[in-house]
Amino acid sequence: MRRHRHAFTLIEVAIAVFIMLMLLAISVPSLQGVMADRRLRRSFDDLNKFVRLAQDRSVAERRPYLIAWKKDHLILRPEAYTKDEDDKVPTATLRLRNGDAFVLTLPAALIDDPPAEWIFWPSGSCEPAVVYFKGVDGTWTANYSSLTARAALTNYAAH
Repeated sequence: MRRHRHAFTLIEVAIAVFIMLMLLAISVPSLQGVMADRRLRRSFDDLNKFVRLAQDRSVAERRPYLIAWKKDHLILRPEAYTKDEDDKVPTATLRLRNGDAFVLTLPAALIDDPPAEWIFWPSGSCEPAVVYFKGVDGTWTANYSSLTARAALTNYAAH
């Protein structure tokens, strides 16, 4: 009796590889969009953690804390330092990635061009603020409540 071997021909293997490469080429742009959205969401979450830290420190230590905007980072520091504290060392720092920027707007400010400092009081409340983020992965805008320091995301666009 004769045995027949069943195997793939070179043409069948080449067609299968070609189909897999086409599926990969179609899925890569979609995957890049998902990764950009994840990085954009991470920027929002990182700022919210930083805001929570400022609020927690101000309540725990019963003194005002500031989030101050610098060129490539944000710093958390007390509004006023005690005698035994080093005023050159911030309490915490949030570094920005290349191409990312946070812009602070204080709608309730009494002066026209307030400094880029957001205050958190010992009561747990803060100055109302609008934070705009622009980065390589997209943009978002968040309104922060003065009573709770919770963000309401009003604009979110991933690239």
